Amino acid sequence: RGNLVSLYQFNIALGEVRGYAVGAMFLDVRGNWRFILGSSLVFSTIMGIGMIFMPESPRYLMHKRKPLEAFKVWKRIRGVEKWEAREEFFVMRISVEEEQRIVAESAVNKRFPFLDFITVPRARRALIYANIMILLGQLTGVNAIMYYMSVLLNEIGFDARNANYMSLVGGGSLLLGTIPAIFLMERFGRRFWANMMLPGFFVGLVIISVSYQIPLDTNLRGAEACYLLGLVIYMGFFGSYACLTWVIPSEVYPTYLRSYGMTTSDALLFLASFVVTYNFSAMQDAMTRTGLTIGFYGGIAVLGEIYQILFMPETKDKTLEEIDLVFSKPTREVVAENLRNTTRGISDFFHGRRRNKSE
Repeated sequence: RGNLVSLYQFNIALGEVRGYAVGAMFLDVRGNWRFILGSSLVFSTIMGIGMIFMPESPRYLMHKRKPLEAFKVWKRIRGVEKWEAREEFFVMRISVEEEQRIVAESAVNKRFPFLDFITVPRARRALIYANIMILLGQLTGVNAIMYYMSVLLNEIGFDARNANYMSLVGGGSLLLGTIPAIFLMERFGRRFWANMMLPGFFVGLVIISVSYQIPLDTNLRGAEACYLLGLVIYMGFFGSYACLTWVIPSEVYPTYLRSYGMTTSDALLFLASFVVTYNFSAMQDAMTRTGLTIGFYGGIAVLGEIYQILFMPETKDKTLEEIDLVFSKPTREVVAENLRNTTRGISDFFHGRRRNKSE
């Protein structure tokens, strides 16, 4: 599940790199904005054609009381040769029936199930947790830096032409950063991955802030080199972390509320992206470039790390039904368990101990 959703972020990053590449290709062409805008039509057409052949999800079909069609799709995407695959299908079918029973028997929220996000503690915890992860991915400034990358590179000392070409460095770092998440997130887990990646792009923000304090020198170009180093580190670590902002919401919502929850998370993601990007210039003027980078974006990263250590549960290798049990626990139990695991992990690290998966 984590690998598959991480591929989604990989393709987003690939599209962003393609956008920078198209911009660089048509930089010297007269009326280049027409070609840049028109190139989007090629890929959107391919996507539109592909969507015609995309099947509905088995769980959706089961909700629509079409078990045969659901089994056909399951067989196509998962296979039924192994007993585990067949068992998971039947567990999914029983879970859907249970979800429908829960909604049907709800005295208050039967007509409007999304109200469970307010009245049901398990659903409320998932809503808060998923959307905090969304905000951590946006309020640390990635989209503002992505959208203003050529402007920022120009401000640090690159001429306008080279700033456009060097934007590929930032976009390429974001793309390469998603690759480790695809192969390693399922091995190390969401909690470990988040706690390791967030400090990484905090370090990148610190280096970027340092670059703003280096006087521009056309001979040494220290500011440009320092900025590019910080940008590569920031984008690389963020590429890995950004996968979590899609993985977490996709798996933590109760299955009967997932469509409502994902709609909420997607809307919040684009709203936060708009707010950060729209106010970037004004915030830079008010806080200074260093203050915005390390003070605001870096400060959000520090607060996010504290939040993750205390409140982030592990959902690796858990079925959707097992994740229900995780979020059914009171928050204080999750915090207590996280503190125990963190303390034990730090102790093991300094004492050179290595625990088995079963411990």
